[in-house]
Amino acid sequence: MLIEAILGNFFVLCYISEQQRYLFGFFLIVCLYLPQIDKRHQSKDSIFFRDGVRRIDFVLAYVDDLNKEWEKKLERRKEFERNLENAGLKLEREDKKESEDGKICFVKIHATWDVLITYAEVLNIKVPIKENDIPSTVENPLDCMLAPLRLPEKVMHPEPDYFTAPFSRDKQELYLINDESTFFSPSMRNRIVNYILTRCPYGTEEGKKKFGIKRLLNNGTYSAAYPLHDCQYWKKANDPNCENERYTLYMEWARFLRFYKEQPLDLIRKYYGEKIGIYFAWLGFYTEMLFLAAVVGLICFLYGLFTMDENMSSKEICDPAIGGEIIMCPLCDRDCEYWRLNTTCESSQYSHLFDNVATLFFAIFMGIWVTLFLEFWKRRQARLKYEWDLVDFEEEQQQLQLRPEYEAKCTHKKKNPVTQEMEPYLPITSQAVRFCISGTTVLFWVSLIIASMIAVIVYRLAVYAAFASLMENTQTLQPISGLLTPQLATSVTASCLNFVIIMILNFLYERIAIWITDMEIPRTHMEYENRLTMKMFLFQFVNYYSSCFYVAFFKGKFVGYPGAYTYMFNRWRNEECDPAGCLIELTTQLTIVMAGKQIWGNIQEAIVPWICNWWGRRKARNNPENLYSRWEQDHDLQTFGALGLFYEYLEMVIQFGFITLFVASFPLAPLLALMNNILEIRVDSWKLTTQYRRPVAAKAHSIGVWQEILNGMAILSVVTNAFIVAFTSDMIPRLVYYYTASENEDSPMSGYINNSLSVFQISDFPDRNKPKLNPENFVICRYRDYRYPPDHEKKYLHSMQFWHILAAKLAFIIIMEHVVFIVKFFVAWMIPDVPADVKAKIKREKYLTQKILYEYEFEKLKERLCQGGKQTTEEEFITTEGRMELSRAM
Repeated sequence: MLIEAILGNFFVLCYISEQQRYLFGFFLIVCLYLPQIDKRHQSKDSIFFRDGVRRIDFVLAYVDDLNKEWEKKLERRKEFERNLENAGLKLEREDKKESEDGKICFVKIHATWDVLITYAEVLNIKVPIKENDIPSTVENPLDCMLAPLRLPEKVMHPEPDYFTAPFSRDKQELYLINDESTFFSPSMRNRIVNYILTRCPYGTEEGKKKFGIKRLLNNGTYSAAYPLHDCQYWKKANDPNCENERYTLYMEWARFLRFYKEQPLDLIRKYYGEKIGIYFAWLGFYTEMLFLAAVVGLICFLYGLFTMDENMSSKEICDPAIGGEIIMCPLCDRDCEYWRLNTTCESSQYSHLFDNVATLFFAIFMGIWVTLFLEFWKRRQARLKYEWDLVDFEEEQQQLQLRPEYEAKCTHKKKNPVTQEMEPYLPITSQAVRFCISGTTVLFWVSLIIASMIAVIVYRLAVYAAFASLMENTQTLQPISGLLTPQLATSVTASCLNFVIIMILNFLYERIAIWITDMEIPRTHMEYENRLTMKMFLFQFVNYYSSCFYVAFFKGKFVGYPGAYTYMFNRWRNEECDPAGCLIELTTQLTIVMAGKQIWGNIQEAIVPWICNWWGRRKARNNPENLYSRWEQDHDLQTFGALGLFYEYLEMVIQFGFITLFVASFPLAPLLALMNNILEIRVDSWKLTTQYRRPVAAKAHSIGVWQEILNGMAILSVVTNAFIVAFTSDMIPRLVYYYTASENEDSPMSGYINNSLSVFQISDFPDRNKPKLNPENFVICRYRDYRYPPDHEKKYLHSMQFWHILAAKLAFIIIMEHVVFIVKFFVAWMIPDVPADVKAKIKREKYLTQKILYEYEFEKLKERLCQGGKQTTEEEFITTEGRMELSRAM
């Protein structure tokens, strides 16, 4: 009204026309109100409420559609949000008309100071009380050489180091609270809000109390719940109050061009929480340790490459006067023909790349390397526990990790003998039934894997004859017949088929494992993760490694001999190893499965989320950037679920098995793993920073049950590599020949090939095995074994040399295992799990923290004594002073 009166007087004085008055009025209104509209629009790409002061700690999203359950979902949301507000949280709603697609509604959540300090005490969150005055460690003299690998100090250490203590509402003066809005980091804030969300009730259904955001997400009441990233990853936010940590992480960590730089672990921990920080710390340390193994493996491979021409076995096989004159028995019944040994010349040469003296050295080296890796990681983990205030985290785990699902599903109550409080529990009978169902399901799926492996073996046996016949009768394949033998062709195709089956079974079993773990109703989050981990790892272990175990320890070991071959299901003849040994086939199998898994894993992790996000944001690209709100931008990203890290660990542990369990057959495996992990770190960081919503911060003081799995695989790797060297490679038979049967002093290994092949008289072939054709009228053929010739009284029985070699193999396994285990345990004993300086710092910090707390209590009691003067206060005063004296003495 005041504006209208002023304008009226102005128009009268100026004698302007009515049309001019309307135009002038419209112009004035636009000038007055447009800045407010622009300000509102600009604030949409923000992490604050509309007032620009209160921070958005969490966002709930839902689709407001009129389906048959619309009313029920609406009631749940109203009740849930009402209870959130009763808990002290502040909510701000965004109508679907304000969203980019006009369908999704958003509820923004802010935790007030009272809520934060209340739940910080409940969650036992540690906060700073004094800046750390313990001197840092002495600088490394090699730091100047490592300068190109370093990141800026403000990136590596985004905030000072403090002495910390668990938060208490009654001692707020003790803590370094400079600004209430920034005292709790965003990761702490979203962790507190998530704790409230997972325990907030929303009503009663079917006579049971319902609560928790997880249930509301599962039944479709809400479509998403997530904390916000602090800015866009490719540029800094316009708001000066924004930390821009996401932008810093992307520029300094998530880009592949920074692959040679160290990781900003403190910033990762600050932004994502300790659990994700521990994962990247472990992955980075594992990659660093792989560098040594990769270098040694490459040297062993180069040794085999440079000595290839000196290998007497391949020389004799390739020599037309030796290998060209040795006629080998057919590789399959009836359809296969006799063949000359020199047709495997190229494969025998390539086999020497991996089957040489360096194989033994590398197997022993990797047994020791595994121990060094695990022991040094314990030390690194202990240092992180101190630096990240996780030393006393075990007690927190026991108190805070009770799963809401457990509380909801367990209707029985019993008194806790420790706390003397009533708490839910699952009866023993119910646990037993659930475990039986779970165990039976896991056993069924493991049996399914074994059945699929047997099917692949049957495939190998069935197609082997076809490959052998095809390569012998097809002229176009003759140029490569020396390189692509029937054994190798069968092995390659079977490995590819096995890899496809592995991927399909993985896809199916992942969902089954989660279902049966949910059915068991684990009590705590740690129990849930441990049970799921063991189920998934057991399945993956059998799934990925069964084919490698078959090639390494079973193929070619139960073949029989010409005229008395062994058959699978009395139909398919067991396949034989190449005359140069089975090691090259194990190498092929390992390479295909390992490399295929890594390539497929990177495609799944990087390309699939990028395509999904690109498709989800295709409409938003047509809108101005300031209208595409921060909560909508994050809503269009992929969800990094509670099991996101589980799959990352599983992928790396399976890779760890490949480079330890079968490394004697493929010295280049650590090099492949190193190159993959350099890429893996940047792929994981890129997708987490750019393609996924911000995960809810979670605490973890270690890699959990994965540590025990790695220890078990380290012990098993010693056994498997000893058996590979003994039974899969030709090293032991060559050594036995060198020391017991060699007759040429100038060339001790000459004659080894002839010695390792037994003689069979063709006339002894039964009709089932006898080839259809024998155009050159061969009388005898040779086969790989140590048996007496047909003119011996012990015709076709194992010779004494066979038993000598078997005894040598068993003796080698025992000696190698004991030597490696003794060295392993000695190294583990020599390296303490916690560095001495870390132990000293932990004790020093505990002492100083106790001293600060006692001095605070002492001052408070002095004030109370001056004011009250009561006897009780005097007793407290004396007690506190005594505790301070005891602390000083300690």
